[in-house]
Amino acid sequence: MIRIAFDHSYARDLPDAWAPVRPDTPPAPELLYWNAELADELGLDASQADENELARLFSGADIPEGAQPIAQAYAGHQFGGLSPSLGDGRALLLGEIMDNNGQRRDIALKGSGQTPFSRRGDGKAAAGPMLRELIVGEAMQALGIPTTRALAVTATGESVHRERPLPGAVLARVAASHLRVGTFQYFAIRGETGMLEKLADYTIARHYPELAGQDGRHLALLAAVAERQAALIARWMHAGFIHGVMNTDNMALSGETIDYGPCAFMDAHYPGTVFSSIDHQGRYSYGNQPAIAQWNLARFAETLLPLISPADPAAAVPAATEIVEGFEEQYQRRWLEQARRKLGLEGERDGDQALADDWLVLLAAHGVDHTLAWRYLADEAEGKPERLTSLFPSPDTLAPWLKQWHARHVPRTRRPPDIAAAMRRESPLYIPRNHLVEEALDAASERGDMKPALKLLEALRQPFTEREGLERYALPAEPELAEGYRTFCGT
Repeated sequence: MIRIAFDHSYARDLPDAWAPVRPDTPPAPELLYWNAELADELGLDASQADENELARLFSGADIPEGAQPIAQAYAGHQFGGLSPSLGDGRALLLGEIMDNNGQRRDIALKGSGQTPFSRRGDGKAAAGPMLRELIVGEAMQALGIPTTRALAVTATGESVHRERPLPGAVLARVAASHLRVGTFQYFAIRGETGMLEKLADYTIARHYPELAGQDGRHLALLAAVAERQAALIARWMHAGFIHGVMNTDNMALSGETIDYGPCAFMDAHYPGTVFSSIDHQGRYSYGNQPAIAQWNLARFAETLLPLISPADPAAAVPAATEIVEGFEEQYQRRWLEQARRKLGLEGERDGDQALADDWLVLLAAHGVDHTLAWRYLADEAEGKPERLTSLFPSPDTLAPWLKQWHARHVPRTRRPPDIAAAMRRESPLYIPRNHLVEEALDAASERGDMKPALKLLEALRQPFTEREGLERYALPAEPELAEGYRTFCGT
């Protein structure tokens, strides 16, 4: 029997921010994936538990001892329109545990059935979207991008009805917390300033304890969240990751990436890239992500005004506005820091931003693969240009920019092989290529075959290390497969 030492600080400290719920009992739970590495990190000893026990515990068939299932309340701007009451419509929080590093982590189920916040939804999830969250989350973890992670994916033995019947599944998700911008909006909309203050102090205690008890801590909370979001979005942009649904209820205050729905990684570099089938206007396109993060941050700032200046919330606007408007500079600083490392540059010079920007313009102008271009640039640093120049129409296309780039490396204090090795530590070779993800999801959903998913996960766990036999995992899809590719929310 696996034992989990649950705590319930969210339920205890925020009694008006949730509703009790019981998961549906799946008819035939079967474990599709167990994340043994994450279980060890969490201090969960599953050595005496068989797959049947794990499937029952993390599908909702059995409630783990000490769990207190709740659905969390939140609101959110969805594609710019405010929904005052959303909440966990197909998820529930089992409880929190302290991991091996002393960090509090949530364990939640996704796709476990209806809750008081489900509205017209069935509360269920299909296996494909849950496996997508597993694959992309593990890829983000390996890339060093803060993320929620999948502890388990369990088939339920029943069908869920979307465009057609699909095999159902439940995801067991681990997160630093599920606190969102939308959580604050829920109480701000209702004018519940007392709950807002409790929520803010809970968020500070959990994620920004250095601010606890300080005067001005609520303004400092806004600044701290802005800094983490700037760092996060900069990492997304360098990885070519497109979240696809950056609603305010999908912006985690911990700074983790959360809610992998219609997400995908970009092949050819193009700022307007959109994959989500419901993003008809391109609001959440690749290039819009920094601006949307800033917009979401402004909505968070609005909720904090009565806490920053209780006597006169309007008086808090200038200070909050300064932080929100400063997000762009914070983001650009974070992006350029990583760009310098990926370009192999030493020190800082005034022309570095223009050099990096011109590189991206070059990629977009010729439809060059985002991931391979950054990766193969390291070959050029060693005097091996073949793989890089093969991505462009001709070597002449690249020559003017390369001349500037080489000039920027003078004087050089490191040997070319050392520069190249450092660049490769920043630029992955393996990402969750969309065609490979779909191949893995189709095999698992349609034939119950997890082998393609496991093989893909194996490649993604070491994204920076080139390995023999994994060549196909580094290559983009053929143009006919990539054209018109769309992703779906799964609800």
